[in-house]
Amino acid sequence: MKIFFSQGRPLVALATALLIAGCGQDEAASQQAGAGGEQQMPPKAVEVATLQRQNIPLDKSYPSKLRSDEEVTLVARVTGYLEERKFEPGDMVEAGQSLYAIEPDLYQSTVEQREADLASAQAELARAQRDSERFQQLAAQNSVSRQQVDQALADARVARASVAQAQAALNSARLDLNYADVKAPVSGLISLSQVNVGNLVSSGTELATITPLDPLEVRFQLPQRDAFELRQQLQGQEITDIGAMLEVPGMEGQPGAELQGHLEFLGARVDSGTSTVQAQASFANPEGAILPGQFVRVRLQGMKRFNVLAVPELAMTQGLMGPQVFVLDEDNTARARPVQLGEPAGPWQILVGGIEAGERVVVGDPSSIQPGMPIEAQPFDGDAAALMDRFMQEKQQQQAQQQAAAGGGAPAEEGAAQQGASEEAAAGNEAAAPEQAEPSDTESSADNAAEAAPANSADAAQQVPMSGDGESDPEAQEAQGAGNE
Repeated sequence: MKIFFSQGRPLVALATALLIAGCGQDEAASQQAGAGGEQQMPPKAVEVATLQRQNIPLDKSYPSKLRSDEEVTLVARVTGYLEERKFEPGDMVEAGQSLYAIEPDLYQSTVEQREADLASAQAELARAQRDSERFQQLAAQNSVSRQQVDQALADARVARASVAQAQAALNSARLDLNYADVKAPVSGLISLSQVNVGNLVSSGTELATITPLDPLEVRFQLPQRDAFELRQQLQGQEITDIGAMLEVPGMEGQPGAELQGHLEFLGARVDSGTSTVQAQASFANPEGAILPGQFVRVRLQGMKRFNVLAVPELAMTQGLMGPQVFVLDEDNTARARPVQLGEPAGPWQILVGGIEAGERVVVGDPSSIQPGMPIEAQPFDGDAAALMDRFMQEKQQQQAQQQAAAGGGAPAEEGAAQQGASEEAAAGNEAAAPEQAEPSDTESSADNAAEAAPANSADAAQQVPMSGDGESDPEAQEAQGAGNE
């Protein structure tokens, strides 16, 4: 019994020694790992641009209200009963088309009367002229007095004036007859009639409104700086060369929601109350999809900011000191630099302070960059829009992969791995159980276990806890119990 117990002690000592040796190796490995972690991380490849002053296209829009400069309100110019309406409300009418008739027969008879008056005046003029010529011949023969000659000449002049008066009355009657037939002065969409047929109208009575839909004019206000830049851009070209686009809020994506046009007018003075300059653009509207009176936004094409520093909007981050960019130093190390922002210009952000021309700025995705990180500079082609598109595509791919992984693919693999590990652990326990039961049978079993311990040192180190002399392992307790028996 003593011999069996004394042989159980070396087994415990051997397992303890193996465990201490394993711990020492783990400690050395962790120290090596720590030493490797302190090594400098590899440079991150990202696009880098050297800042240069450039002309940046602007993407700005201005609110306005659509109008039609050629809109006309039809007004009666003669007095009479409205006898006929020759259109349907909402029709597209053409210039010169007859729309209303206001007692044309009455005014036609007036014209005829004025024509008769003119003919009578002309006949009287002819008689007076013959009389004046006859009296002048008689005066040459001293057959009539001078007074009679002067009277004949005066009668001729009066007859001539009567003809002119009759002609004027005829012209006025003809104008009234023309006004009795109300015609469209412009082409456009006609409104509802304000007066029904049969009503008496007088000069000044509003009848309807004609609104031309093509083209449409937009008047809007430009900030004085934009107007200054636009005038600088207009040097050497016509104002109509500046393109414009009209957008209707709330109708994005619908047919006819955008119109192409051009700038027509740029004011020559700044409004002291608003610090703006008036401008006007014209837009072709052949389909008539957009109507005057709508609130729209006008976007001028080709506007620029001249000689400015700008970075792609993607390069901007938010730091403790406000907006910042990452600037590379001489060692190609990223350094955070607070900057002062100007206005955005599409995919670009204009900078007005905090950075100088010639400095190198990280323009790629800065979300994974930290101050002090080494950077492997990649060339930037200058296309900020394409850079943003690539970034968005990469983000969408990452999100798609994460969604696919969350959909069940990754958990299934993890479950299979856990199940395999559980099966291996169960198999190891089943293999270890007979070895633990054998020492309780005979003294030779303990000797065999001692000889087998070096072969399975790792398993023994994991299964044997660190304990004192008074607390032996389960194998020793089983061996002691068998010896007592």
